Amino acid sequence: MTPRATYRFQFHKDFRFEAAEALLPYLDALGISHIYASPITVAAAGSMHGYDVIDPTRINPELGGEEAFRSLAKAAQARGMGIIIDIVPNHMGVAGGGNAWWNDVLAKGQASEFAPVFDIDWQASDGRLVLPVLGAPLSQVLADGDLTVERDGDRWVLVAYGEHRFPIRDEDQAEADSLPLAELVDRQHYRLASWRVANDELNWRRFFTVNDLAGVRIEDPAVFEATHALYVRLYEDGLIEGVRVDHVDGLTDPIGYCRTLRERLGPDAWIVIEKILGVGEPQPTGWGVDGTSGYDFMELVGTLIHDPAGALALAEQWDAISRRGEFFEVEEYEARQELLSWQFAGQLDGCVAAFAALAASTPDGDGITAAMLRRAIERLLWRFPVYRTYGTGDDAPERDARTRDIVRERIAGLIPPGEAPITDLILSWLAGDGPDDPGLAAEAVRRFQQLSAPIAAKAVEDTAFYRYGRLISRNDVGADAETLGVSVEDFHRQIIERARDVPHAMLTTATHDHKRGEDVRARLAVLSARPDAWQSRAQRWMRLHGDREINAADRYMLLQTLVGVLPEDGVHADVAERVKAWQQKALREAKLRSSWEAPDEAYEEEAAGLVDDLLGDAAFVSELTDYVAELAPAATANTLVQVLLRYTLPGVPDLYQGTELADLSLVDPDNRRPVDYDLRQRLLAQGMPAKMRLIADLLALRRADPVLFAYGDYRPVEVSGSDRVVAFTRSANGRTLKVAALIRGVDVPEATVRFSDGERAARDVFAEHPLWFKMT
Repeated sequence: MTPRATYRFQFHKDFRFEAAEALLPYLDALGISHIYASPITVAAAGSMHGYDVIDPTRINPELGGEEAFRSLAKAAQARGMGIIIDIVPNHMGVAGGGNAWWNDVLAKGQASEFAPVFDIDWQASDGRLVLPVLGAPLSQVLADGDLTVERDGDRWVLVAYGEHRFPIRDEDQAEADSLPLAELVDRQHYRLASWRVANDELNWRRFFTVNDLAGVRIEDPAVFEATHALYVRLYEDGLIEGVRVDHVDGLTDPIGYCRTLRERLGPDAWIVIEKILGVGEPQPTGWGVDGTSGYDFMELVGTLIHDPAGALALAEQWDAISRRGEFFEVEEYEARQELLSWQFAGQLDGCVAAFAALAASTPDGDGITAAMLRRAIERLLWRFPVYRTYGTGDDAPERDARTRDIVRERIAGLIPPGEAPITDLILSWLAGDGPDDPGLAAEAVRRFQQLSAPIAAKAVEDTAFYRYGRLISRNDVGADAETLGVSVEDFHRQIIERARDVPHAMLTTATHDHKRGEDVRARLAVLSARPDAWQSRAQRWMRLHGDREINAADRYMLLQTLVGVLPEDGVHADVAERVKAWQQKALREAKLRSSWEAPDEAYEEEAAGLVDDLLGDAAFVSELTDYVAELAPAATANTLVQVLLRYTLPGVPDLYQGTELADLSLVDPDNRRPVDYDLRQRLLAQGMPAKMRLIADLLALRRADPVLFAYGDYRPVEVSGSDRVVAFTRSANGRTLKVAALIRGVDVPEATVRFSDGERAARDVFAEHPLWFKMT
């Protein structure tokens, strides 16, 4: 069934199923129909998110196990509620020695029954699995005595640094303690190596650049069944009513996977996928799913509350401060080049080799060298407009044609003279039209598509977003940072398409992956409508504590962060520490003045010192507090517009844990902090603030008329005289919901709103509030 409204819980050892069960009365009273649970299967010990699954066949005992989950499900059903679970088909956690399937592969190599589960290239590295887990080259680790042989029960194991344990082959057990250690290590089915070789020599697919997460070959039917049996059983038992699929674009064949999942779960299951849509990329129709998990909706609402008229002034200010240029496109291009050249060098080598083998299999490839293929592949990946295409080697969906046309045009000026036919040949293979050996084509296309997705994610979300600071509220998961805002007409056009194609997709404006909380973005969006006032204030603040040798771009993004995150009642004790944690992550992700691989701790300490200086400066804090108060009316209106649209537009609204109150969070783990549910329950009973009250009121409407919200049409309402009013109606079964909202400010323009039953002046519609809705 399609949920009426979901509530996302982040489960972990400190928030278990019984805690969620105790909150069911609260969720029910609020108007929620379904819990939307983070991954519930066994994850790495102590995992705070659950995406590092180590056993997909069991419910995590740390969360309470299956008995507690069944109790939660039954208690929910007793209230007419249900559960949706997050599932992770792309990867498994392999750190810490807790994954029995991975350990079996380490012990037995290709002979392991679990070897087909993981996406390992056994032809590379002499048929051994590369384990980049050491802090130094193996020779140094051996010389330093940091690798030993120890007894673990009735078996010998290798132990690194006294804590990391690796199985020893059966064949070596008898003499494990007597063989020279270097020889014993060399005999294993894996090759222990320094962590620094991972980018170049890893011979198994990982999740992005995370060595702790190994890719799973979910395209193998046996692997699908083994890893999905629990989910199918839970659905057949009536304990869950649907799933959210994590990182679907990491899979070999996302469309085929989704169709198989639909077949296994049946037509009534609600299935949404985590997928980031590029600019103009169509919704996933024909996949057998109900839509995406909502990043595209978060982006659409974000562009509506930002004023496009502020783009030039903000861009010019950013360039004047940073000297990095006005356009995000340049940052993305450079980040893609950099990351492809080193973080994904090994995957690129594998992709080139696969296309070289394919070229060698056909006369059309005569005279094409691996170097030529590398140049073509690099350029395609530098300028690829979406996460990936969806070809299978012998076929490709029609939707891919647009992507191929765009990238061909984008790289036309980058192709070396005479090598355009090679690019065209690769694109024809991606289309399933190239001359080929079917098996080799499938492998080459798979490698390209499973490389383009992480390149997009790491270059955009985890690099360029931390380098580009025109207005950081536009740098979030699924966002097109090049676009500051969109017209109301464009907004309506996109909602009409959503209503037609994915009317039951998830609608969200806050997630466990967002870079900034929904209300941080709502507050900073006000700056887009007042760029001049922000510019004069920022220029003055940029000069404060100038003795701190901090890059101007870093200063400017810090100031935006402080504006966005400051609680309305002033600086709390934890604000500085939260901001410093964000700042360290931002500096390392940007990879300009620090990085995860080689942290510049001196610079990071200087930057943290600036945070302390600013928040310890009474005059600055007073100015900052006054400025946030000045922004508050428009910022609150933005917050409420986001809520209004999330609960009234076609789709299934999701409420991320705790965000029924102000969400001034930063990037994880800040956005996963414990939620004060005692406070929320008291407010629900005794008097709610505006955001929570609006959520409750709209959920009450959805409960009272679920058919209208699930199946009602969407009709834009004409507004004349202003581009700052968005209005529409939803109708079904003779009932109509009318909605209107002011955007990009709270001053009421001279405008007319033309509902079907007559015209109304905007000053009358918004006489009391910047939002208006009515059910008739």
